Amino acid sequence: MSSSMESSYLPATTESLAQAQEAKDASESISILYRVIQDPSSSADALRTKEVAITNLTNYLTKENRAEELRNLLTQLRPFFAVIPKAKTAKIVRGIIDAVAKIPGTSDLQISLCKEMVEWTRAEKRTFLRQRVEARLAALLLENQEYTEALTLLTSLIKEVRRLDDKLLLVDIDLLESKLHFSLRNLPKAKASLTAARTAANAIYVPPAQQGTIDLQSGILHAEEKDYKTAYSYFFEAFEAFSALEDPKAIFSLKYMLLCKIMVNQADDVAGIISSKAGLKYLGPDVDAMKAVADAYSKRSLKYFETALRDYKSQLEEDPIVHRHLSSLYDTLLEQNLCRLIEPYSRVEIAHIAEMIELPIDHVEKKLSQMIVDKKFAGTLDQGAGCLIIFEDSKTEEIFPATLETISNVGKVVDSLYVRSAKIMA
Repeated sequence: MSSSMESSYLPATTESLAQAQEAKDASESISILYRVIQDPSSSADALRTKEVAITNLTNYLTKENRAEELRNLLTQLRPFFAVIPKAKTAKIVRGIIDAVAKIPGTSDLQISLCKEMVEWTRAEKRTFLRQRVEARLAALLLENQEYTEALTLLTSLIKEVRRLDDKLLLVDIDLLESKLHFSLRNLPKAKASLTAARTAANAIYVPPAQQGTIDLQSGILHAEEKDYKTAYSYFFEAFEAFSALEDPKAIFSLKYMLLCKIMVNQADDVAGIISSKAGLKYLGPDVDAMKAVADAYSKRSLKYFETALRDYKSQLEEDPIVHRHLSSLYDTLLEQNLCRLIEPYSRVEIAHIAEMIELPIDHVEKKLSQMIVDKKFAGTLDQGAGCLIIFEDSKTEEIFPATLETISNVGKVVDSLYVRSAKIMA
């Protein structure tokens, strides 16, 4: 029989709580706390003690990874919620949902739990709590890549919260909407939602963690637009905020800071940032992955780059933000490698370049033609002979611009004289 089904209850007193703490193992403590919660007394002291018992029980169940029991606990506590203030109910419900989130592999359970709580709060007309649980549900759906359902939920929730002018919740929801549109590759809407979140945040005090999240999202959007310098400053702000709070998101901010340095051709700065006092706190596979990419970039080595991708697959390719920029980084590296290889030649076989860079001939030929069109170097492809012909950079004579400027000025003088003569003749 489950410990929650104990028939005898214990009085909701501090002695019962002490008894639970002194129990020989977690299972016994959980059993005692369940019995304390079942005390029918509704005096002020008993209610206070039961609140502490619920918090302790939630902690024990989380440590024991009993996610299903936490879900059942929320259902069992519904009669108790009827006799305590709504604000305390909201605190307990959100605390239990947060506790389930700490248990690994429970995303589906969290979604169904949130859906149950939304239905209950709607039936009980607890609008404040319902809106927060719905925001949590939208975040979980976004994590699960159920974008359509998340967007439908957010669209109706934003309208409702805007009417109530709940700024703090509005910041959360606008941020969520920005992340959702970014995942759907709709950059204009992602930026619009982020601007709305910033506008709402400017009107109130925003907790540092939330401000850090806003800065992190701003950095991600700027990086997507290839404005890496601005993105770096936002990631730095986010990193400082999360680092002060010892939030695990700090490592992602640091990782994206390093990515920005690499993308603006300042890969040599990466080692300095990592060895700084703030960077040393976060040494680990994520930082090592970015260091490996920076080293490959500094050495202009495609081979090292591919080795880094293979060795740190989960940190690089499985991180959607980093992965978005890796292809353009690979292209840049490929261009740098090709430029280095063709430097000594005025005419070279494409097959020879392909052999040196260890890539297929058609891939190299296509990239070289793209580089010529983009004016990365002056040259032409002789496809009949399978050769690349490189032209010398024609240096512009300094006299040419000066001559053009003189001719332009003479033209202006002639025009002015013509206008004057026309006036005299008239």
